Amino acid sequence: MSVILIFLLAIVAVMLWWLWRQGLFSKPWLEVGVVGGMAAPAPSPSQVARIGLLVFLVVVGSLFALTVSAYLMRSALVDWRAPPLPGILFANTFALLVSSLALQTAKVGARRGDLDSVRTGLLAGGFTALVFLGGQLFAWRQLNAEGYYLASNPANAFFYLLTALHGVHVAGGLVGLGRVTRKMLRGAGVAELRLGVDLCATYWHVLLLIWLVLLGLLTGRIGEFVAICRQLLT
Repeated sequence: MSVILIFLLAIVAVMLWWLWRQGLFSKPWLEVGVVGGMAAPAPSPSQVARIGLLVFLVVVGSLFALTVSAYLMRSALVDWRAPPLPGILFANTFALLVSSLALQTAKVGARRGDLDSVRTGLLAGGFTALVFLGGQLFAWRQLNAEGYYLASNPANAFFYLLTALHGVHVAGGLVGLGRVTRKMLRGAGVAELRLGVDLCATYWHVLLLIWLVLLGLLTGRIGEFVAICRQLLT
């Protein structure tokens, strides 16, 4: 349970900070100059999109937190035999890191009105995300070729489950990223792309954070992190 609480608290803290940065905690009805009896202004489409992404990310974070908790509880049993981690997972991690940085570059470029930076960031981010997914499939094939099948051990099943669950979310993010990229290739200006780029970058940063947690879990490093957190909380 402590892992779930720590993970959820971290997600909530990041989301609250993000909401504050976006100005979504403002109270327009308390602002000076509002005429009594007038209807409160409706939220802008960008605010609706940001809040929608926030809710989705909280749900995603909760899903992964529960899965990580189940992993830790199941790994404590005697029949647990963790498979060797394919070395390509670390190369995949680098690819996802580059993808996140590329989308951050696109986000900064969109805010500055630099279409070239947006174009480079979107294309590089999408390409390296595809590299990440291809590398994950290669890791699956490698483990399967070495005899670590899905049904042969609970540890194997959890490895495939965690990586597949994360991969599905990356693939879903690529759908959204593809829509923004297609709009750019059709001649949309920076102002039209800014919101989509911002949302994609935020989503990618969260996916990177979740993958780092999962990688730490699979390598056994997450236990050290939890122990440190427990010491800080006690």
